[in-house]
Amino acid sequence: MARHIGAQVRYWRERRKLSRKQFADMVGRSTSWLDKVESGERELVRLPMIETVADALGVAPTALTDPANAERAIQCVDNYEVQAIRAALAAYPGLVPTKHPVSLARVTRQASYLDLAWMTSRFTVVARHLPTLMGDAQAVVQTTTGADHIAASRVLVTAYRLASSMLLKFESHDLAWLAADRAMHTALDVGDTWSLARATRSVARAMTGNHLQTIDVLLAMADRMRGEVDADPARLLSLQGMLYLAASITAAGQDNASLAWEMHEVAMQTARRFKPNYDTHHTFFGTANTMIHRVSALVRLHEGGQALEFAETIHPDAVSTLPAERRSNYTLDLTRAHASVGNYHQAVLLLAQAEQIAPEEVRCRPLAHNLLRSLLNNTAGEPAKLAKQMAARAGVET
Repeated sequence: MARHIGAQVRYWRERRKLSRKQFADMVGRSTSWLDKVESGERELVRLPMIETVADALGVAPTALTDPANAERAIQCVDNYEVQAIRAALAAYPGLVPTKHPVSLARVTRQASYLDLAWMTSRFTVVARHLPTLMGDAQAVVQTTTGADHIAASRVLVTAYRLASSMLLKFESHDLAWLAADRAMHTALDVGDTWSLARATRSVARAMTGNHLQTIDVLLAMADRMRGEVDADPARLLSLQGMLYLAASITAAGQDNASLAWEMHEVAMQTARRFKPNYDTHHTFFGTANTMIHRVSALVRLHEGGQALEFAETIHPDAVSTLPAERRSNYTLDLTRAHASVGNYHQAVLLLAQAEQIAPEEVRCRPLAHNLLRSLLNNTAGEPAKLAKQMAARAGVET
C-alpha cells in the first residue's frame, strides 16, 4: 500500500508540474521526506496527512489510497486542470512582459502534438499542456511580425480551439465560449482566412440559445472565403466544408430537418471536390466524415431509425480511416440511435466498442455517463453485466 500511495503522489506531482522542492514546501515537509514517500519507504497512514497531500495535489484522498478510484482519476481531466485553463484564458497578452523567450518553432511543434493528442482522444494530455501552450503562443504573437506573426496567430487560434472543444466535451460551456471568442478575436486581429475559418467553427459550436445566428455566422464565413477556396482548394476547401457540416449539426439541434439536410448536401458537394492529397488541417474532411455527421444530425433530430438506416450506407473501411476521436463519437451516436429505438443490447455493445476505441470518451464524459445510466435502467442479463462493468470503470453509480 505504501508503494502504491507513493507512486500516486509522484504521478500527481509530476502531472501538476510541481518540482520536489515546490511540493514539499506546499505540505510543510522536506524533500527527503517526499523522496521516501514516493519510493514507498515511508508510509502515509495518518488521514490528516493524506488529506493534506491530496489537497495540495488537487485530488480526492481516494485518488491516492483506493486503486479503482486512483485509476479513474488518472484517466480523466479534473477540475484542477479546468481551472488552469481558465487562468490561461484570463491572461491578457501584452500587459505582462514575457518571462522567457519562446520560439515559433517550439510552439508550432507543441500545437501539433496536442492536435494529435486531441484526435486520439487523449484529453488529459491536452489539458495538462494546454495552459503552457496558450501562454507561450500569446508571447510569440506579441513578438513576431509578417509571416511569422500569421503563423504564431494560427498556433494561438489552435490552442484556443482545443480549449473550447475540450471544455464543451466536459460541459464547461461558459469557459468554452470564452476560449472560442478568444480564438475569433485572434483571427480577426490577423485577418487570416485559415484562422478565421477555424475560429468561426469554434464560435459556432460554443454558441448556445441562438441557433439561427450561429448558422448565419457559419455561412457568412463560408461565403467570405469562397474566392480564396476556388483559388487554393488544397489549403482551404476542407475548412469550408467543415463550416457546412457545423451548420448541418446546428440546424439539427434546432429541429430544422430541411436545413440540416440542405447543409449536409452542400457539404457533400464540397467533399466530392476534395482530393486525397489535400491538406486537411486535421479536419479529416471528406465523404466519410460528412456521412457520419449526417448520422449525428439525425440523432439530434430524434430520428434514431433513420440514423441507423443511413449508417448502413457507410462502409466500415471508410470510418476506419478516421481518427479515434471521430470514430468514437460516431459510435456514441450509433449507441444513442439504438437506445432511442429500444435496441438496448446493441447499444451496450456499441458503447463498449466506443470505450475500446477511446476510453476517455466513455469513462470521463458526461454524455457517455448519461448513456450508461439509461442503459443500466433498461437492460438485464449479459447486457446489464457489461453495462455495470463499464459503469464501474467510469465511476457511475449502479
